[in-house]
Amino acid sequence: MSKRFNRRSRSAVISVAAVSVLVAGAALTGCGRQRDSSVYTVLNSSTDETYHRWDAQAMARCGELLGVTVEQQSVPAAQVMTKALRMASSKSLPDIVQFDASEMPTFAEAGGLIDLRTLGLGTEDVPRGIVNFGSYRGTYYGAARSVNTLALFYNKDILRQAGLKVPATWAELRETAKKLTRGKRYGLALSAGGAEDGVFQFTPFMWSNGGDETRLDGPEVVQALDYWKSLLRDGSLSKSTVGWTQADVNDQFMAGNAAMMINGPWQVETLNTKKSLHWGIARIPVPKAGDPSVGPLGGAVLTVPNTGDERRERMAGKIVACLSSEREQLTYALNSWMVPANEKAAAVWRERVPELDALADQVAAARSRTAKLGAGWPQVSLALQSAFQAALTGQSSQAALQRAQQRATSGN
Repeated sequence: MSKRFNRRSRSAVISVAAVSVLVAGAALTGCGRQRDSSVYTVLNSSTDETYHRWDAQAMARCGELLGVTVEQQSVPAAQVMTKALRMASSKSLPDIVQFDASEMPTFAEAGGLIDLRTLGLGTEDVPRGIVNFGSYRGTYYGAARSVNTLALFYNKDILRQAGLKVPATWAELRETAKKLTRGKRYGLALSAGGAEDGVFQFTPFMWSNGGDETRLDGPEVVQALDYWKSLLRDGSLSKSTVGWTQADVNDQFMAGNAAMMINGPWQVETLNTKKSLHWGIARIPVPKAGDPSVGPLGGAVLTVPNTGDERRERMAGKIVACLSSEREQLTYALNSWMVPANEKAAAVWRERVPELDALADQVAAARSRTAKLGAGWPQVSLALQSAFQAALTGQSSQAALQRAQQRATSGN
């Protein structure tokens, strides 16, 4: 869930019916404008200068290999879906769209994407969980170059000075966070804001406790939210956590206002700019020793829209295959601190960045947010976002999650 792929808002949730009307027209009528047969376009969210440069370099290498020119059109992450829909309505869909994996099922369900296996892309060296990450109802629509998840980051100096070890269970995390809370410094920082950031950060607590997004008012989910409330009640979390994004959390950690934080590898580049900050990383604590730490898979997938132009779709498939090749995945992952989706590339990555080995372990047990609900995930996410805001500002977790379940089921 890199910082480029986590800016969904309530207004960004678009119904499958609306998507279907737009993409069906695009697929049936093909491209509405004449295109240069040697130029291919990728719509992505690489608006950050470094990511845009890395992507441009990768596209140039693949373009040279395939004898075409590959250009990128970058918009903020929250605008990728709406931009793709506008382009579909004007019959000008790009050749490749890089969707956040949580959004891809909506476009796929509407019939807007091509099965990548029919374009020659295989998944032999990709773990099943990551194949599922790019699939919808068993069809492989999205190739991931890299994936990410969440982990526990901690300030080595603060823990050492306090004589404390890195917590591994909920009880240990609560006790450690309480002991590390001093003055303006909180023991832990996390995002519980009313956006996808907060939901992304809640899933490890929900899933590791046996909770399920198909039953938001189940006892395991209630217990997980109650645990968050206990951290807030202890004073170990700032009351501002209900409004923090994951970027805000990182800012607090870097400023010394939090001894530990829940965050992802996309923050590493920024963390490393502060040479005096000695940080470590560990799996997210679990309810009790021996429980699996199950986090969310985050990131984006490269897809080929169904435009009706089979020749361009075949070449787009070759471009996706090149961008998601073992070599390109490793290059991209080493630049961005993400974990390669390809198992062979991931093995090399572990050797090259041993300080993030715990993250690779966390990825191995991670799961996709849309695995069970597909295109229904955005509605559940919105319901959970409202539940956090209500529960962390006074309402009982049970009542907040009962309302969330009602919203997720009824759609309002």
